[in-house]
Amino acid sequence: MKRSTKWIIGIVVVLVIVVAGYFSFGGNKKSTSSQTVTVGIMSGTSKDDKIWNAVAKIAKDKYKVNVKYKKFTDYTQPNKAVANGDVDIDAFQHYDFLADWNKSNKGSIVPIGKTFITPIRVYSKKVKSLNDLKTGATIAVPNDATNESRALFVLKNAGLITFKPGTTQATLSAIAKNPKKIKIKELDASQTARALSDVDAAVINTNFAQTAGLNYKSAIYVEPINKDSEKWINIVAAEKKDKNKKAYKDYVKAFQTKKIKNLINKEYGQAEIAAWDLKIK
Repeated sequence: MKRSTKWIIGIVVVLVIVVAGYFSFGGNKKSTSSQTVTVGIMSGTSKDDKIWNAVAKIAKDKYKVNVKYKKFTDYTQPNKAVANGDVDIDAFQHYDFLADWNKSNKGSIVPIGKTFITPIRVYSKKVKSLNDLKTGATIAVPNDATNESRALFVLKNAGLITFKPGTTQATLSAIAKNPKKIKIKELDASQTARALSDVDAAVINTNFAQTAGLNYKSAIYVEPINKDSEKWINIVAAEKKDKNKKAYKDYVKAFQTKKIKNLINKEYGQAEIAAWDLKIK
């Protein structure tokens, strides 16, 4: 055999070995490497960050999903980011907010997993129980559609008012009976805590109560977790076409763990409650 022929055969053998090695060790790397999921969340407290970071660690360690968070300061932005593909999924809203957003924006974002619920509470500087409210007492409620409806359902569950049949989105006009002739004062949600000195009681979102220095344990009434409040459970959401993507489902699984439930309880007590395994009555 000529020397040149031997050299050619040798080169071919080397190339075959290199190519085989690539596909054995490098070419299939994609199938075993981690996936990255970008999650849209709201900027929050250090407690919030502990929860998100713990979920990310579980996702990476158990499911090989690398989680990146993109923080927003405007509640109108995360769903837009999902719709535009700027983030993969988001985790900041409850069912009712998502339904309203989809309706207003002709969106197709769907829930893919429950996270937690933050019960809304009634506070007062004048009475220690809703039963102590006198006839004609004034209660402040948030004035945006979503939070006002929620606040009115709280008053309904407390036995202060009833609704007309078929009410799902409560408004003042939906009130059927108001035996104590409660005066309901509509205010911007951020102003309800500040109004406590001027009203007999106020329904205040937890974040605004915390900002105002109110201890959630001082509330005179807590939103019950039942069929009325189920739509206030927070969720992870994705575009409908992507709802079954494994990496997104794995992120939800990473959230819905005993470790995260214990961490939520440690950081928030009963101010925030893990909701994925709640028994709704």
